[in-house]
Amino acid sequence: MADLFSTPDSDSPPQGPRPLADRLRPQTLAEVIGQDAILGDGAPLRVMLSSGVLGSLILWGPPGVGKTTIARLLSQETNFHFVQISAIFTGVPELRKVFEAARLRRQNGQGTLLFVDEIHRFNKAQQDGFLPHMEDGTILLVGATTENPSFELNAAVLSRAQVLILNRLEGDDLEQLCQRAEATLGRPLPLTAEARLQLLEMADGDGRMLLNLVEQVSAWPETPVMDARQLGARLMRRAAQYDKSGDAHYNLISALHKSVRGSDPDAALYWFSRMLEGGEDPRYLARRLTRMAVEDIGLADPQAQAVCLQCWDTYERLGSPEGELALAQAVVYLALAPKSNAAYVAYKAARGAARKTGSAPPPRHILNAPTALMKDQGFGAGYAYDHDAQDGFSGQTYFPDGMARPSYYQPVERGFERDLKKRVDYFAKLRIKRET
Repeated sequence: MADLFSTPDSDSPPQGPRPLADRLRPQTLAEVIGQDAILGDGAPLRVMLSSGVLGSLILWGPPGVGKTTIARLLSQETNFHFVQISAIFTGVPELRKVFEAARLRRQNGQGTLLFVDEIHRFNKAQQDGFLPHMEDGTILLVGATTENPSFELNAAVLSRAQVLILNRLEGDDLEQLCQRAEATLGRPLPLTAEARLQLLEMADGDGRMLLNLVEQVSAWPETPVMDARQLGARLMRRAAQYDKSGDAHYNLISALHKSVRGSDPDAALYWFSRMLEGGEDPRYLARRLTRMAVEDIGLADPQAQAVCLQCWDTYERLGSPEGELALAQAVVYLALAPKSNAAYVAYKAARGAARKTGSAPPPRHILNAPTALMKDQGFGAGYAYDHDAQDGFSGQTYFPDGMARPSYYQPVERGFERDLKKRVDYFAKLRIKRET
């Protein structure tokens, strides 16, 4: 934890031309837009600052929502020397220099707020290097990441820092930012209401991107007010934030899976389309759809798996973009199919039991006896051939000797599993009859 009241460090203001995003950078935490969840009254950062004690932080959120700005303002409010590095460009030698400078600064009575951008890019050994300097107060670490810290940061670092989640900017936040930009520029943007809304949508929740777009529009020669079509002709729509190996990938496939499980074809098609628009490989989606058919629909609709495989095969034959329609049909079919995970639950339970029972052998009466020795040992003795029974069911046990008969598969009263449940109940009654 850090004492907030140290000797301030003066930084000379930047010189030369400054982009609009830099000119509009908030000067106080109260000016930060869209992050009331961590900066509002009673929110974590506000409580820390009011108490006079600030701990190391991990700021987790998408690009352009104020992570760097908040770190800078924290250094001002706490009178700490601000040092910024990027995990992309910083190696171990540079880190050693940063830590040594912070140590000397601390000996002279001033703390160091070390802001590490893209902290998740550091490997385990590099992350471990922060620990002793965090523990003895040499640095106050503020890390920024766009990836889930639970997966990307060491448990030791996370145990010494509080994770604060920053949200993407919503429409009202972006409009407020746009108005600030117009006040700084001294004139309104030459856009109709519809075009203005389109400009905000192009920013996709990224405040920095919005200010760059505003600066671009304001730099055009004076023109009549433009509508949405004219604006779209001049500006390229920003591609949606999507990293096929990062959080967005897993968040969107989770949204698709849960929409299918929740029997919502519209939501499922939306998330399916979001992934395609982001550049996801349709084959990955085909594989995941097949997984959904097996895991969440199962035997309630055995045809679902076949539909997925047929649509996957159709995609392979047609390619993109025509083949993607087949996958979309699979999405709709799965969303509307009856759902059951009974077979999945039974499978996991059986796997768990198999691990517990180890190498317990099958009962001897169901073991083959190809040799006289095996017959003498009782292999195959007492086996009842089911086809010889009047109803084709012997009711014998097939579990290891001494193992109580479990009941893994519990079919539901939905779809085809209604019929399977009747069969399960039928055999259960016959088994009781045979035992008595």
